[in-house]
Amino acid sequence: MTAIHLQNLVKRFGAFTALKTMDLEIRDGEFMALLGPSGCGKSTTMNMIAGMENPSEGRILFDGKDMNGVAMGRRGVGFVFQNYAIFTHMNVYDNLAYGLRMRRLPEGEVDSRVRKIADFLQLSPLLKQPSAKLSVNILQRLAIGRSAIVEPAIFLLDEPLSNVDAAFRAVMRTELKHLQRQFRQTMVYVTHDQLEAMTMADRIAVMDHGVLQQVGTPLEVYNNPDNLFVAGFIGAPGMNLLKGELADSDRGLVVDLAALGRSAPLGPALAAAARSNGSRDIVYGFRPERVSLAPSGEGMTMPVVFVERIGARTVVHLGTDAQRVKAVFDNDVALEAGVSAAIAIEPGSVRLFDAASGHGIREA
Repeated sequence: MTAIHLQNLVKRFGAFTALKTMDLEIRDGEFMALLGPSGCGKSTTMNMIAGMENPSEGRILFDGKDMNGVAMGRRGVGFVFQNYAIFTHMNVYDNLAYGLRMRRLPEGEVDSRVRKIADFLQLSPLLKQPSAKLSVNILQRLAIGRSAIVEPAIFLLDEPLSNVDAAFRAVMRTELKHLQRQFRQTMVYVTHDQLEAMTMADRIAVMDHGVLQQVGTPLEVYNNPDNLFVAGFIGAPGMNLLKGELADSDRGLVVDLAALGRSAPLGPALAAAARSNGSRDIVYGFRPERVSLAPSGEGMTMPVVFVERIGARTVVHLGTDAQRVKAVFDNDVALEAGVSAAIAIEPGSVRLFDAASGHGIREA
């Protein structure tokens, strides 16, 4: 296993800066996901770790050793691309064996390792099949196996599941995590799919426009986003973010939510943090999953705009054109568009953000 440290990493392509001063430590044996929208710099970061691109500034360290100028073939990394890269003129067995044979391992060891990884990835019945006749799902499974079989200290995966069907993605999320635990590799996984990152990664590095926004465990970035971008990007649906203004009342400090025509109280610790922030204009955030129906006359009453019933979950859209709120319920609820519903927000789940900077306002 190998620890990776990106120190003040910058990448420019002419006048365009794809990555802006990134500092990130990926621990020995960790599964780190680089998550963000298209064009955020995550693939560029991975390409520099692999040695396919050279940094414009900064250093890449493997276990403290500077990798700048070290060729890709000497870095001990395995790489799986979005578009599977396999030899279509070979059968499955020979594709899996290729890397081991290039290392001139004894054929008996090659055969043993091929059959082991084939069994793990459920490729054993296909070992004699020509690769050119395989489905896209199986080709990607084969590409992962061909890189994993040489047991690289660092395993890099660039959107490996984006071209396969939903059912196969669900299976491979489990298998990739199992694979990483089995071989105890340091794994870096690039994706725009937060479900992949949230279900597989030990930690997530959220990126946007070439800037590292937040690094943390899946629960940390979900429960305590550092800024408005992370709050809106993480979660399906994302966090409710309502524009508001701090105001004093007989209930203490409240948030005046003008678009909804009501105010929301703040707990003592959050109120103290909001006062110390100094700005009156804030954004009031809460997760749709932290909403429940309130008894009539309590909570916040809003019109129901739309109801999405998605299997075991129901997403209810409430509010007005000026401000919308989403609430997620585990089971169906007796609500339809056109009626009004009173909702209550789970105590302690509210998060505040400075409206001007977008930064989170944290309790002391």
